[in-house]
Amino acid sequence: MLNIYKTDNRVVSELDDFEDGIWIKLTAPTKEESRRVSESFDIDFEDILAALDEEESSRISLEDGYTLLLVDIPSPEIRHDKKAYTTVPLGILLTKDVIITVCNEDTPILSYFTGRRLRDFSTKKKMRFVYQILMRTAMLYQSYLKVIDQKRTEIEERVGKDTEDTDLIDLHELESTLVYFDTSLHANGIVLDRLQRYKRLAQYPEDMELLEDVIIENRQGIEMAGIYRNIIDGTRQLLSSVIDNRLNNVMKILTSITIVMAVPTVISGLYGMNVAGEWMPLSSTPHGFGLICLITLLICLIVVWILKRMKML
Repeated sequence: MLNIYKTDNRVVSELDDFEDGIWIKLTAPTKEESRRVSESFDIDFEDILAALDEEESSRISLEDGYTLLLVDIPSPEIRHDKKAYTTVPLGILLTKDVIITVCNEDTPILSYFTGRRLRDFSTKKKMRFVYQILMRTAMLYQSYLKVIDQKRTEIEERVGKDTEDTDLIDLHELESTLVYFDTSLHANGIVLDRLQRYKRLAQYPEDMELLEDVIIENRQGIEMAGIYRNIIDGTRQLLSSVIDNRLNNVMKILTSITIVMAVPTVISGLYGMNVAGEWMPLSSTPHGFGLICLITLLICLIVVWILKRMKML
């Protein structure tokens, strides 16, 4: 999909054709749409397609007549029938007259601008617009990180109560997401540091201040991802220990029951041997069967008492 936007007096309007000072938004574009943009602004076709490759890493490239920025942005997805998060590439191409964004999906980062939720942005101030996009990216990372930590807290609150093996799987999913986020935030940080050094990109003092704010927010996201990874690792170890301890308690109870049940089994086995009755204790005594059962019961109770003293029950 190809959309063209332009701001006039802080009002965003959608156009039908190219002109100066516009923002071209390519969302999962077709080859025809990509080729149209490539030929209209003399951009390498492969650079437009770069953002559509999920394996592309964050980078900045200064080409003849334009600049290519590739950053990783957070994106929600359905993984194992549950809502999760991943990262996808976002391409930003800066020419002399226009700014072009390329992404495989309609991300909420760009929808924030097309939805007219930010007044102070202009398609003509390209570098400031880029930094505003990067700022929204850093803020969205932090928002999703807080959601991940909230999910971790919910799992932690169930520890010892309704803890299940699926909680370990959920924690693994959260930890995997944090790995994606942490890697992408570090890669984005390298791009932001390079933006500070490139003199070819004309920037106003206000733009540099905004860039510094973006760098601070990105570093904060990196710190949050690292802290949450450590906390989730500790929660996973705690959860694993609780499940193992629960299994140990079950095995302890089953072992104790086996020991108690062994007493009547041994006694009944002895009396079931093919031996003359006069040689078996209480075999010819009135109510001998009842006495043997009573003695067996007493021995079992003594064994139960001993196991309790040993904290086996």
